[in-house]
Amino acid sequence: MVRALPWVCFCAALLASAAGAVAAAEPVLAVVVPATLVSESPSEQDINLIYKRRKQLWSDGRRIQPVNLPADHPLRRRFSRAVLKLSPEALEEYWNEQYFHGLLPPHVVASESAMARFVAETVGAIGYLPYCSVDARLRVLLLIGADGRTLTADSVAPCAPISAN
Repeated sequence: MVRALPWVCFCAALLASAAGAVAAAEPVLAVVVPATLVSESPSEQDINLIYKRRKQLWSDGRRIQPVNLPADHPLRRRFSRAVLKLSPEALEEYWNEQYFHGLLPPHVVASESAMARFVAETVGAIGYLPYCSVDARLRVLLLIGADGRTLTADSVAPCAPISAN
C-alpha cells in the first residue's frame, strides 16, 4: 500500500497537468461587432440580453443582429456558458418557450469564417470568434478566457496580424 502512494501521486500530477494543458490550448474568445460600429460598448450583461433577444436595438436605433455558431461548436458552448450562463441545450428550451411569444433565436452560421464575414458585412451584427481570428473588419467588445472569465486586452498575448479577406 505504501509503495503505491508515489504512483498515485504521480498519476494525479500527470492528470492535473494534462487538464491545465487542455484549458491553455483553448483560444481566448472575442465578442465582436463590425469595425464601423464605434458608438457601442455593451457590458457582458448587455450581451447576455442581446443574445436572449431582450435587448434588440443599439443606442442609435439600429436593430441588433446577433449571430451564433452551430449548437455543437466548442466556441458556442463556451460562449453560452460564459456569457449567457446556460448550456446550448438549456438555450434550446429557452427558445422553444420564447417562440410562443414571437421571439426567434439568433441566426446561426456554419463556421468561424462565416461568422467573421457575417459580422463584418451586416449592419448592427454581433458575434464571437477566437481572439486571434479577429481582423481589421471587426472590433472587439469583450474577451473571455478559457476559464470563462472576462479578460482585458493587455492581459492577452498578442496574435500575429491577420489580413482582412
